[in-house]
Amino acid sequence: MSMRKKMRETPDHDRPRERLAVRGPQALTNTELIALLLGRGTKERDVWQVAGDVERYLDHATDGPTYKDLLMIDGIGSAKACEIMACFELGRRYLGDDELAGHRIGSPADLLPLVAEWRDRKQEYFICITLNGAGEVIERRVITVGILNQSLVHPREVFSDAITDRAASVILAHNHPSGTLDPSSQDIGITRQLVEAGSILGIRVLDHIIFTKKGYVSLKELGHM
Repeated sequence: MSMRKKMRETPDHDRPRERLAVRGPQALTNTELIALLLGRGTKERDVWQVAGDVERYLDHATDGPTYKDLLMIDGIGSAKACEIMACFELGRRYLGDDELAGHRIGSPADLLPLVAEWRDRKQEYFICITLNGAGEVIERRVITVGILNQSLVHPREVFSDAITDRAASVILAHNHPSGTLDPSSQDIGITRQLVEAGSILGIRVLDHIIFTKKGYVSLKELGHM
């Protein structure tokens, strides 16, 4: 590992806080961002040493950091462990959690974690999931709430945000509070209308999923699109 000056020996303009203020967080390395978060090290260990250990731990923590594991790092106490955990949780809440941003959709079943919160709702929720060219989720939005009809689920409402997202494709989904998975004629009509509109806009409608507490069906697999 290359030797670097201790934080107190680093010129002000080279310190993480000053560099972030001038150039933005994107200009900082992972170690610098962690050092900025930690603020300082201990009497025995400079902040750069502690930050380096935290970075190496995070590189292998595939499910995110845990409080217990962070406390195992020399120089990390309860307060710093809590701060790191809080940063990760805020990032998850504001920037998208693991089941949303970057989630790759390869089959209808891959969509289910993204709509699970609406399985038990007593009204119908019509949801649009936008995808990039690699089939990864960009965003998930509720378009309408209530009984579906073609005046409510209008192509304008479905595709306006997809255009803003620069989406390559979308997947549609809605719940059936009745518990039945059979698509109605209204479901099929709306799907075909949106497929046609998407074709004109250059945004493919890959599928329309109907889901309940007990399961799901794909209108594509049923041959309706």
